[in-house]
Amino acid sequence: MSYSPEQTLLLSLKVAFAAILINLPVGLWIGWLLARKHFRGKMLLDTLVNLPLVLPPVVTGYFLLLIFGREGPIGRWLYQAFGLALSFTWQAAALAAAVVSFPLYVRSVRVAIENVDPRLEEAARVLRATRWEVFRRLTLPLSVNGVIAGLILAFARSLGEFGATIMVAGNIPGETQTIPLAIFSLVNQPSGEHAAMILIIVSILFSYGGLALSEYMLRRWKRQSAE
Repeated sequence: MSYSPEQTLLLSLKVAFAAILINLPVGLWIGWLLARKHFRGKMLLDTLVNLPLVLPPVVTGYFLLLIFGREGPIGRWLYQAFGLALSFTWQAAALAAAVVSFPLYVRSVRVAIENVDPRLEEAARVLRATRWEVFRRLTLPLSVNGVIAGLILAFARSLGEFGATIMVAGNIPGETQTIPLAIFSLVNQPSGEHAAMILIIVSILFSYGGLALSEYMLRRWKRQSAE
């Protein structure tokens, strides 16, 4: 299939949106767990969550391929139970983006929840509110701007994911070729520099816009927390 800039852009957005949807519930729970709970193995969990930040992305992608590939423990089960081959699909690209961007989201959620006064939560529990009601009606509304900032940052990081994606999803035009993968392919073609430069500019604009919006949400959250 030939290269299509519109198709590449739409695929990248679909992968990034899918990645933050994967991260949203799990990251919210783990962020709350790290912010509010003290338990044996907390440091181990914290280290595991942040590991993709320091691991080479290709190593992350390699482990994802081992786990979710056709012969991997989860990949084999998915294929036998549902006939779903996850590797080298856009869903695999979304999974890679979710894993790589997950630490950024969890860190934002954790910081946002840690800055909610625990005495307010304790007062709500004294009034016989359940743990879920305290989280839904108090903790989450007071930390929502920080949570949204984390999602925006994770979305921007998902758009720029390259190493893990190429390992577990490949570089298939129209199927798994996101913006970074298309840039990589185009700069290795004799006449692809112009098209690559357009995608580079688009990538910079998305990245800058994501960082600016995330910073705005964080500043807004800090102002509300101080009031």
